[in-house]
Amino acid sequence: MTVNGPPVGIVVVSHSRALGTAAAELAREVTAGADVPVSVAAGLDDTTLGTDAAAIATAIATTDRGAGVVVLMDLGSAVLSAELALDLLDDVGADPATRDRTVLCPGPLVEGVVVAAATAATGANRDQVSADAAAALGPKRTHLGYSWEPAP
Repeated sequence: MTVNGPPVGIVVVSHSRALGTAAAELAREVTAGADVPVSVAAGLDDTTLGTDAAAIATAIATTDRGAGVVVLMDLGSAVLSAELALDLLDDVGADPATRDRTVLCPGPLVEGVVVAAATAATGANRDQVSADAAAALGPKRTHLGYSWEPAP
């Protein structure tokens, strides 16, 4: 498939830099040869767990090539930090339209990042990338016969 225009970027937000880096590495492996920007904003440093809203804002700003960014987060304060990061985009010199082009995705971190990158590699828009990432546990659930569905 020929992709017209820049691909949607993916930002991985995790409390653990090792986890964020590993998830991004899996995504890059799946999209080998595709030009999907995947950035990691994880941990406070190589060994300290935590999230940094300014680092997330910088990752969003530098990953957006004009098609938008899908942000996947691990849990708890990572979600809060990603929300705060949207308010910090002006402070890190982001294009004024970047906030409107950014989607915070409720998908699972590892499966979501891999599926998001694969979908972005097809040239899909940010809403489709986010929707596919949010549904990323579907194949595993089906395979394992897990029928419980979370409330919408």
